[in-house]
Amino acid sequence: MLVSSLVVVGGFLILLSGCSSGGPSSPAAAAKRFVFLTNTDDPFWDACNAGLVEGAKQADLAAKNLRMVMEKNDGTTQGQIERLRQFGSQSDIVGVAVSAIQADNAALAEEMRNLAQKGIKVITVDGDLNREKFRAARAYYVGSDNAIAGRLLGKAAKAILAARGKEQGGYVQFVGFTDNDNGRARMNGFRDALGTAYTEVDRMGDQTDLSKARDNVRTALVNHPDVVALVGIWSYNAPAIAEVVEERGVRDRLTIATFDAQAAALDRMAAGKIDVMVVQNPFEMGVQTVRLLLAMHTGDDATLAAMFPNAAGPDGDVYTTGLRVVVPDDKPLLKREQIDLPQPFEFLPLSEFRAWLAKYGLSSS
Repeated sequence: MLVSSLVVVGGFLILLSGCSSGGPSSPAAAAKRFVFLTNTDDPFWDACNAGLVEGAKQADLAAKNLRMVMEKNDGTTQGQIERLRQFGSQSDIVGVAVSAIQADNAALAEEMRNLAQKGIKVITVDGDLNREKFRAARAYYVGSDNAIAGRLLGKAAKAILAARGKEQGGYVQFVGFTDNDNGRARMNGFRDALGTAYTEVDRMGDQTDLSKARDNVRTALVNHPDVVALVGIWSYNAPAIAEVVEERGVRDRLTIATFDAQAAALDRMAAGKIDVMVVQNPFEMGVQTVRLLLAMHTGDDATLAAMFPNAAGPDGDVYTTGLRVVVPDDKPLLKREQIDLPQPFEFLPLSEFRAWLAKYGLSSS
């Protein structure tokens, strides 16, 4: 009998296990694993987790004697490196997906190469390696086009600033690591879209320390009291910014633009504390991760060609998932038609986005 289960075992979050009632000697006991390694432990990954479960269901992994496993990293680069090194010694692992915590880290890239040399299929999801330096260390990337995501948020923020009569001024961007691939691309994209009338006065990294994330906002408001906007790049930055801005009583003079949708951030938007969010689709990242790793493992060239039709072209090894712009239900300062961007995206009021989350039993994304 095949069953699906969600079980936490010794720090491993087991997403979907194919198992048999036949005991340790049954075929399922020798199931091979795909492993998804996050960058940190954040509710953002809950939606990806649900996507992995859905992807495993769609692919019927259990029937193929395969299972999908997520491991949550401790927010450090060394933690990721050590996990990857461990994977190389575990003979049941046949595929690894990594959200690279630091794009420029040579040791991290080297561990991915080591896995590939052992025949393990390796991809990046959500956070890529530096493509100029380490592209060959992974086969493919699945996730947002973070440069476009940054431009999308920048254009949204620019329209909101204009609605408030702020045609110029400074802003600060907050992120886990300033040299992380997705963080850097988003910040550059935001800066480019906002234009030269506005000045980026700082980029502040917190190394995924939530206390430091809040302290960074406090420091920014002291060092740059005249800023007109605060920008949260990683999911937990949104509630951290909103909390400190409320604490300091300066909401009326600031535009707050953020990425991703933690449950706490959604509550803050509902309370009027956040103006706009650009939300990735980690659920779809999970679904496509399973699809891709299975195709690589089984040599399914048709699926690979369908996912990467321009594989020989520039960035032909990149599969992008969708982006959404979420605005408050009550008197939003931004309308869909104010965002001039050629790439497609969804525009949703908060209540509609929450309805989508509820459809999949999620509280964040």
